[in-house]
Amino acid sequence: MNILITAASRRVRLIQAFVNALKRLGLNGNVITTDMNRYSPGLYFGTRHYIVPLTTDQQYIPIIKSICFKERIQLLIPTIDDELPLFGRYRNDFNTVGIRVAVSNEHTGMVCNDKYVTACLLRGKGIPFAESWLPEDLEFSKLHYPLFIKPREGRGSVGAYTVRDEKDLRFFLTYVQNPVVQEYLQGKEYTIDLLADFDGNIISVVPRERIVVRSGVTDRGRTLFHPAMIDVAVRTAEALDIRGPANIQVKLHKDTPTVFEVNPRFSGGIPLTIASGADFPSWLIEMSCGNKVAPQIGKFTGNLIMTCYETALFLQDDTAGETVTEAVQGS
Repeated sequence: MNILITAASRRVRLIQAFVNALKRLGLNGNVITTDMNRYSPGLYFGTRHYIVPLTTDQQYIPIIKSICFKERIQLLIPTIDDELPLFGRYRNDFNTVGIRVAVSNEHTGMVCNDKYVTACLLRGKGIPFAESWLPEDLEFSKLHYPLFIKPREGRGSVGAYTVRDEKDLRFFLTYVQNPVVQEYLQGKEYTIDLLADFDGNIISVVPRERIVVRSGVTDRGRTLFHPAMIDVAVRTAEALDIRGPANIQVKLHKDTPTVFEVNPRFSGGIPLTIASGADFPSWLIEMSCGNKVAPQIGKFTGNLIMTCYETALFLQDDTAGETVTEAVQGS
């Protein structure tokens, strides 16, 4: 069982989780990593790594395929929003040669990458979602502040701001590129980690409170049992046809779990979910081996707290790994 994790970046704990899962399952295998930046720390926690071009490069998918063939990959884990629709488009191509891709289809990836389209789809299916407007649809006289503004396509809280009055709103409408405006949801913020199998059956749902968030990623968090959050997460995943991992961002707004963003990939805080007993990496490996994984909803340790700290990796300048600029001939 060989696994490829793309866009390794700072996802050290996710990569380590897959390395540890192989050991727990008693499987011989390698975890291969890729990234466009040779100094991304995640690269150095797998067996081998490759430096690859941007996702937008026309050679990106052929290069990934060439690495898969060279390393005999059986499970591929995309990790960033930009590449999710792309891997969704080629998911069946990989599957026909024995490579499972833990990703939803192209349409789901495109919907989730557009915050306004996500809002329209889920609200249309009766799922509580933050009311959302495009700039041209705003009726200033009817708005109630505060509001929230962010890019329609963005991640990591970049370009996201609280809007306190009309003066703020008019400024940020010109400052934020391609914005969507949302109602400001009161209450605590939560991430719900979810895993579906390759047929769309929900395997696990773990809500966790985001106690401290840094650069859009949970720095300190706590798992909790919350039936209403689990229910809204399952309904959201079914509405979007989620396959593989996803994380659903909600706030307890007026005691109702209200969604404001969905990302069909692993979250930055996934180590807490794994530590609570919801072993997404092991289950994905088992499913890639053709084994059926029974639903594990509600089977995790509640009130488990994660608090993170920084560490450093020191490299010799000749440890960059193989740079792949074009597909291997014949792949």
